[in-house]
Amino acid sequence: MENEIILQASNMSIGYAHKKENILVASNIDVSLKKGKLIALIGANGIGKSTLLRTITGIQKTISGVVLLNGSDIHQIDSLTLAQNLSVVLTEKLPPSNLTVFELIALGRQPYTNWIGKLTENDLNKVNEAMELTQISHLADKKHYEISDGQLQKVLIARALAQDTPLIILDEPTTHLDLLHKVALFKLLKKLTQETGKCILFSTHDIDMAIQLSDEMIIMTPETVLQDEPCNFISKGIFATLFNDEHIVFDQEKGKFLIV
Repeated sequence: MENEIILQASNMSIGYAHKKENILVASNIDVSLKKGKLIALIGANGIGKSTLLRTITGIQKTISGVVLLNGSDIHQIDSLTLAQNLSVVLTEKLPPSNLTVFELIALGRQPYTNWIGKLTENDLNKVNEAMELTQISHLADKKHYEISDGQLQKVLIARALAQDTPLIILDEPTTHLDLLHKVALFKLLKKLTQETGKCILFSTHDIDMAIQLSDEMIIMTPETVLQDEPCNFISKGIFATLFNDEHIVFDQEKGKFLIV
């Protein structure tokens, strides 16, 4: 069961429309996201990580190729079924509102509530459980604009947890966190994949931490997109080619980057 594929992209090309033409970002992409795996997406700034995430979540169309979620074309799945199988946390700003932290997290239950949006006991349990997992229960009654960027990031992750989907995709979840909270968040994501069987894919600039804690990594370079276990990337010397800078080197024995 742990090797069960939740999402698969095959021979995919990604990009965006600009003045009525498609700008190609990356092509010939094959990735598979399996149950119980913590997968890090890494690559240099501007390489197209966000475009890849937006494409495999169905927010934007592929230029070519197909994305299958549980065996079905992601663009053919109705919005309710999609929301029950895939939760997404992007880096975009929240629209203005007067919601409390609890209310914001409770929005994650919308795929399961009736048309009135009334929360059942099970819904409330999922929201409280998500807050406990992310250690933000003490913020429940605060307005979302009254908390720090780092706390808000954890609230958005809690909303994705409350949505209770087999696949969670996060764009730069550790951006506003200090080292202590980055480590805690990485360990939380790892724990969730191990204990719940969820698959979590997240993009990150914290490559050293991702190498230590991820089950698999997807690496975007100007030439290709690769997916493998960190140990295999290390043995193949892939990390040494990531940055074109003589002052940044990858130490294969230590398994981390050094500044020289």
